[in-house]
Amino acid sequence: MRSARIFALGLVCLLLSISLNTMAQSIQQQKTDSVFKQVKKQFNAQQADSLYALAGAELKKALIIEAFRNIANNQLFPLGAIKQSTLISFENNKIATYKLVFSTGIVLQLLMSLDDEDKLQVFLFQPYKNPVGSKQVLAATSNPLKTITDKRVDSVARIYIQKANTVGLSIGVFKDGQISTYNYGETALGNGKLPTPNTIFEIGSITKTFTATILAYYVNEGKVKLNDPITKYLPDSVAKNPELKDITLQTLSNHTSGLPSLPDNISGPTTDSLNPYKYYTQKLLYAYLKTCHLKTKPGEVYSYSNMAVGLLGNILAHISGKTYEQLVAEIITGPLAMSSTEQRLTPLLAQRFATVYNEEGKPTPAWNFDAFAPCGALRSTVNNLLVYAKANMVKNDTKLSKAFELTHQITFNKGVKIGLGWHIITVNNVDYYFHNGGTYGSSSFLAFNAEKNIAIVVLSNCGESTDNVGVGILKKLQ
Repeated sequence: MRSARIFALGLVCLLLSISLNTMAQSIQQQKTDSVFKQVKKQFNAQQADSLYALAGAELKKALIIEAFRNIANNQLFPLGAIKQSTLISFENNKIATYKLVFSTGIVLQLLMSLDDEDKLQVFLFQPYKNPVGSKQVLAATSNPLKTITDKRVDSVARIYIQKANTVGLSIGVFKDGQISTYNYGETALGNGKLPTPNTIFEIGSITKTFTATILAYYVNEGKVKLNDPITKYLPDSVAKNPELKDITLQTLSNHTSGLPSLPDNISGPTTDSLNPYKYYTQKLLYAYLKTCHLKTKPGEVYSYSNMAVGLLGNILAHISGKTYEQLVAEIITGPLAMSSTEQRLTPLLAQRFATVYNEEGKPTPAWNFDAFAPCGALRSTVNNLLVYAKANMVKNDTKLSKAFELTHQITFNKGVKIGLGWHIITVNNVDYYFHNGGTYGSSSFLAFNAEKNIAIVVLSNCGESTDNVGVGILKKLQ
């Protein structure tokens, strides 16, 4: 999970940073470039309606024309005309990133992708990120570089760890019944200590899959139903908001609730800009829900929401009479003996916690959570997450295994395929259950496929995304 630090136009979705160095322009890239030329023409003519006509059905569902006009006229067109444009990357043969220089001197980047009808599906403006430099010396590693797997992992990991802004990297591979772990860099800048498979990192939004598992566990126990309206579990003063009546527990978990990613009252006088969820309480969450308005009708449109999963975890805690942290321990980490996976680290565990750094490679505080703990608060290790991934892959008669199995059942499949918590991504025609995570100072990646008998875990103590590492290793090993 990441706090919103961009101003955006378009479908809010999970963007996978799967970098590709395209050797030749694909047909899909040619189509995307062609649409971009139309975007540039209509943008410079300040024709909001003509721009909107380029949008596909999903984008139009997520953003009605009146809202589009408002954003275009008040946020985008004041930037001036697009004077220069450069294609930076074309990722996964799908998502194009263009560097834009406007007549006002502002520089942004635009993410664009097309749907099956060659209409805009993703249309997202972000601050432009300058290319990151490289370290002058090779980062240390525990990789022995003896086997083919060792060398293939290294070929991907090196690209990441040699960036000037990255610090430490821990990788776990489970393939054909064998576990291999690889560590690079340092646990803190300049300390010379390699991470180990037991180094603890923030795992960010991978936490959401734990929350989904607790939900599935309670469904199997008969304590809740996936189609239960959330109003059944909210205080009367909150439940009376008619906007909430069609939101179910399932739509909270699969990001189709219609709730935004974050409530508009998350920022205030007491907010810590570097630790944005620390002081956000259930009281504030309920205050927002009392008067909130949904972006879309529940169950119809995917829109990634940290708030939705945070609310789900709070509901599960209310039903159980236990804290979220207690639920995780009782249902998941206890039975799996994942003793290094916690929300709050004991003094002993804290000794193994990697110092965290932002995307620029500068120290930043680790995040703390209150009401939003269920969407991103957990910390874990490569060893523990390999145990978690393997448990998701192996079916047995335990209550936990049956809960995992329920989380894998597809609940939404319109553009994005998702079960409960778990997204399904396709890498070289192979489907993987997947989730990533990101805080200001950490990045994580977890994916697995039971039929291929493969799982990948990647943890970093830098805000620089590890998606390229995880997907790159999958491509090398599948």
